[in-house]
Amino acid sequence: MHFRNRLEAGRRLGERLEYLRGQDVVVLGLPRGGVPVAAEVAAALDAPLDVCLVRKLGVPYQPELGMGAIGEDGVRVINQEVLRGTGVSDADLAGVEERELRVLHDRAARYRGAAPAVSVAGRTAVVVDDGVATGSTARAACRIARARGAARIVLAVPVAPRDFARRLGGDADELVCLHTPWDFAAVGQFYADFAQVDDEEVTACLRRAASRHRHTAGAASTDREVTVTAGTVRLGGRLTVPDGATGVVAFAHGSGSSRHSPRNRFVAGGLHRAGLGTLLFDLLTDAEEADRGNVFDIALLAGRLLDATRWLREEPDVEGLAVGFFGASTGAAAALWAAADPDARPAAVVSRGGRPDLAGARLAAVTAPTLLVVGGADPLVLDLNREAQARLRCENRLAVVPGATHLFEEPGTLEQVTELARDWFTDHMAPAHV
Repeated sequence: MHFRNRLEAGRRLGERLEYLRGQDVVVLGLPRGGVPVAAEVAAALDAPLDVCLVRKLGVPYQPELGMGAIGEDGVRVINQEVLRGTGVSDADLAGVEERELRVLHDRAARYRGAAPAVSVAGRTAVVVDDGVATGSTARAACRIARARGAARIVLAVPVAPRDFARRLGGDADELVCLHTPWDFAAVGQFYADFAQVDDEEVTACLRRAASRHRHTAGAASTDREVTVTAGTVRLGGRLTVPDGATGVVAFAHGSGSSRHSPRNRFVAGGLHRAGLGTLLFDLLTDAEEADRGNVFDIALLAGRLLDATRWLREEPDVEGLAVGFFGASTGAAAALWAAADPDARPAAVVSRGGRPDLAGARLAAVTAPTLLVVGGADPLVLDLNREAQARLRCENRLAVVPGATHLFEEPGTLEQVTELARDWFTDHMAPAHV
């Protein structure tokens, strides 16, 4: 099987992926050659398009041979087999990495400008390239999507070696390839036109895709980085409010985490699809996190959540919307502590794998309907939640996810958390609660 050019390859790949049409999909193209292919796939699936920025680490004296790859969010993949076979030193590898990292940052600014990356949290990420050779860049791209909270990752390419599934090492949930020839030597041998793609073509593809998607999907929702004022400190956050939102949920992350928590972002993606907005923000500054005492200071964390709630209610995009709290681990204790404050007035509270017991005597003062979600294979935390539930006087429920451990890492368990949280919030976040 051969392709006239990348556009034809993309159209044929889009036809193969037709079964994904209508699902919550984001298409991620690998610059530069993968973006024209990805643009055709995004058009076929009527899905948004973004770049997944990855740079191949080429062997110094043979740059077309990849010894690894680096990507956004600090993702790094090294092909030890190539390193051993070429004898590249640690110093040479570090030099190549430093150079490619500069290119990565430059291209992020060039391709996206001031626009944020398209959120993949809780969605199916379709990672597309014009082909796979060593697999290093594809693996890095899949890991980036995973780090950003994608619920499912599909790697789709027109052509790859017969053993490309082995090379990818399980980084994708599904592999789609139109042609896996025995005589594979290089991606370009299967294209009649394999001319180099320049930056202008990449930005043009992204611009056309954004215009098309806005036209078919209507006005874009609010989705922006924000600075939350909490007393005398300023905390980074991200506010996302879908059009026609019925409420907004403020997330309180657990110890050792941040607004970038992939699990919280996964749940947030599910809430967005249900018409709920979210605020994910850092409870502590970097300097404060260095003091481990702050990480477990529930009163301090609850105070930050209260300040964030006041800030949130003053935001024009959120005016008049009910506010809910979602807490994880120690963040659940902070959410319940804050919910007991008369000024908080949350419409509902959800705890994921939380430590509500750390809210102590304040549990009895919580009036918001509260859902406690715990893994069935997390016995200690399950017992603590049962004890905390006995102290609640508000409407409440304890939901146990069978087979789930503390972090809900087992297949399908985080999806169950998302569904439980979605249903609880949508049932309780009516305008009457504002």
